[in-house]
Amino acid sequence: MELNEDKLNPPYQDWMGDILKEHAKTGGMDNLKGQGQPLSEEYFAGDTFQHFQRIAKDAGYKPHWLKLQHEIREEINIIADNQLNESTKDIEKKIKKVNKKIVTYNKSCPPPLQKGHVSLLNLAAMTKTW
Repeated sequence: MELNEDKLNPPYQDWMGDILKEHAKTGGMDNLKGQGQPLSEEYFAGDTFQHFQRIAKDAGYKPHWLKLQHEIREEINIIADNQLNESTKDIEKKIKKVNKKIVTYNKSCPPPLQKGHVSLLNLAAMTKTW
């Protein structure tokens, strides 16, 4: 029985490569900042993930979990500031909404940065934690 070469090497689709080639054809790669300049030695230090993080940070990219952390902090502070002016039922609804965001945050952030849920009892402490 002879093996078919196509079954051993299925076709490979390079989606990102295709996108970059199309972008270059339309002039999207012209006049990039630092084009033609050598990379600094620090870009070659560390592993691939650290390298990606450094480049992303230099480009102004913030991970989703970091944006979510800022949103949660802001919402907790607003709830704490308005605690005396609102009913307990309204505050509990807002806390429930924030806790849903905290679950999403905890799923996407690095494990050492995960945080607990907010309640009426720990609201003041959580404004300091976040």
